[in-house]
Amino acid sequence: MEEEKERLNQEVVISEEALREAEKYIEEEEGPSRRLTGRMDVFITAVAVLMSLIHLYAAVGIIMTQVLRGIHVMFVLFLSFLVFPSFKRFKNRIVWYDFLLALLGIAVIVYMMIDFEDFIYRSVVPNFWDKFFGIILILLVLEATRRTTGWIMPVIVIAFIVYAFVGPQLPAPWTHRGYDIDRLVGHMYMTLEGIFGVPIDVSSTFIILFTIWGAFLEFSGAGKFFIDFSFAAMGGKTTGAGRTVTLASFLLGGPSGSGVATTVTLGSVAYPMLAKAGYSRDAAGGLLSAGGIGAILSPPVLGAAAFLIAEFLKISYLDVIVMACIPTCLYYWSIFLMVELDAKKFGVKEIPFDRTYNLWQLTYLYGFHFISLIAIVAIMVIGFTPIMAVFWATVITFALSFIRKDTGLYPKKLVKALRGGSIGVLTVASTCAAAGIIVGVVTLTGLGLKFSSIIIAYAGGSIFLTAVYTALIVWVIGLAVPVTASYIISAVIAAPALIQLGIPDFAAHMFVFYYAILSEVSPPTALSCFAAAALTKGNPYKTTMYAWKYTLPAFIVPFMFTLDPKGVGILLKGPVMDIFWTTITAFIGLAALAGGVENWFIKKTTLYERIMLIAAGLLLVYPVAIYDAIGLGLVAVVVFLQKLRRDAETILK
Repeated sequence: MEEEKERLNQEVVISEEALREAEKYIEEEEGPSRRLTGRMDVFITAVAVLMSLIHLYAAVGIIMTQVLRGIHVMFVLFLSFLVFPSFKRFKNRIVWYDFLLALLGIAVIVYMMIDFEDFIYRSVVPNFWDKFFGIILILLVLEATRRTTGWIMPVIVIAFIVYAFVGPQLPAPWTHRGYDIDRLVGHMYMTLEGIFGVPIDVSSTFIILFTIWGAFLEFSGAGKFFIDFSFAAMGGKTTGAGRTVTLASFLLGGPSGSGVATTVTLGSVAYPMLAKAGYSRDAAGGLLSAGGIGAILSPPVLGAAAFLIAEFLKISYLDVIVMACIPTCLYYWSIFLMVELDAKKFGVKEIPFDRTYNLWQLTYLYGFHFISLIAIVAIMVIGFTPIMAVFWATVITFALSFIRKDTGLYPKKLVKALRGGSIGVLTVASTCAAAGIIVGVVTLTGLGLKFSSIIIAYAGGSIFLTAVYTALIVWVIGLAVPVTASYIISAVIAAPALIQLGIPDFAAHMFVFYYAILSEVSPPTALSCFAAAALTKGNPYKTTMYAWKYTLPAFIVPFMFTLDPKGVGILLKGPVMDIFWTTITAFIGLAALAGGVENWFIKKTTLYERIMLIAAGLLLVYPVAIYDAIGLGLVAVVVFLQKLRRDAETILK
């Protein structure tokens, strides 16, 4: 037995080269950061730790909103120019203009703070120095965004800026009065509608605190525990490998909120296990990347865009978590079903697990890592703000880490966690600053309403077609920019179309949120899939197709709560009976869809059975009584036919 386990352990090994290749996709999502050593590394660490401490203080202390946003942008710009190289050839060293840009990042904020009262009142008629520093800030934000996310986002921002200038020359309905440099700079730099608007507000309060909390969990060993716990809980069956990946992705992804990072972290450990169980390279990569996407869908963090939903709608973040509960369950329900069907379809094998501890021993020794996950929701339920909830969750994580010596956040680990929290937010924060410019242009020119009226006109007033067009627009935007930016852009230009047709604002924003997430599994920027393929040495596009199979609910669920008023039951809104019935039919519908997509239900399906299952799934996810009745009837027919065929085969044997 020991020899067999050793042989299996040697069969599949992820090479260092494959791991480095996969990490490139994390860099593509989070920016290619420098690997610095010596005094410069110590200096950056000190600045990053100071940034984290200031934001932790801001959670419980009093700092004016405008001042906190300014300080946040100052730290983000300063660190971005020192941490992220301008070009790959400068990855291992900082050049002179990096220091110049970093100092300019401080200068533009210090100028704003010197005479803050007068500064704000001059926003409509800025003076020379206001325009000088305002233009510099816009250019710095564009450059920081280029370094952290690539060229596409800055180019989109520049296109919006050009739109603000050339409005009178454009054909109807895109035309607007046009704005000069004074008005544009004043709006972007000197008000809370542009760079310092809602996206940066969310970044400087919610996002950075959750990033710090995630870093505390990481450096206290929570990530390793979550993986070990999943192995211990789900091992021992033929479906153990797939179930382990699914559970571990949920536990890892909740605190991290990063799809690509979750995919790579889990894949480096779990791919050899999937390969031994019988998954092909592409199927394993698809399952890993689907799990990674679950990180952005899963409470309590849901990714940075979820905080923006709360801020745009002026609702509690707890409300967003509540709305995400059933869709998250549906998502993982579908993956678990696919895993079960894969086991039957591909003949997946049970594999031996090398367990140092069993489930109960592991939970007894390290189960305290779950406490902060529970605490963050419990504190919000009690009535505290999300900011206070994540602050106290961070404090709890720090205190509980000392239960065991190997997890304790002693000074060296604590410094790394504080540094990791600030460095981890730079990419999202720079994206938020750039997206603030886009939001500023949209509010200044009224582009959101114009764009919405165009969508509705093309859809002929149909809710279904408007939803389809909105989904396509969000999806296309998501191909080019990160999830957070995709959501922000779509929320201001596409969501109003759904709202104008009577769809509740929370449902419209959740619709946009879910389709923004699909960029993670959609070519040509399917970063999670490409990262998984780099680990497994599979075909990136075949891996993406498998990921699409596993992420089917992410495509279907948004239509459930959009097309019919009863559908908001999926978001735990409306009458209790509507919530109950809509949820039950949604679970059955996704089970039918999973069977149809996999071509396997109780056993391998015939062509007619497969068509019936897919039709039943689509009917059941549409919350109308007659469609539910037909859908349930079709599922019952398939079950009856498959049982008849199975019984006949048993008799013949």
